[in-house]
Amino acid sequence: MSTSDPYFQRHIFFCCNRREDGRECCADKGANELRDYCKQQVKKRGLAGTGRVRVNMAGCLDRCELGPVAVVYPEGVWYRYQNREDIDEIVEQHLANGEPVQRLKI
Repeated sequence: MSTSDPYFQRHIFFCCNRREDGRECCADKGANELRDYCKQQVKKRGLAGTGRVRVNMAGCLDRCELGPVAVVYPEGVWYRYQNREDIDEIVEQHLANGEPVQRLKI
């Protein structure tokens, strides 16, 4: 990998923000558990690592009212997901094959 190549092909950030003021937040909607599940699935499929895919937790991405939310870069595709099936679809279709999941986009 040369220095001009991206360090990761794709990077998915999960908003795992917890708001203490009573407003909606992704953490209250299962974001941490589903991020962990995504990380497991990416590793299981052999997609993790340098030059491949990175799964990360983010602080507030400022879209909690739509959440839980995640965003995939470099494409900048935002998702609202609800369960493991949604995560499986994002991993298979977008992270592995580069095709955004239209039904989950926000």
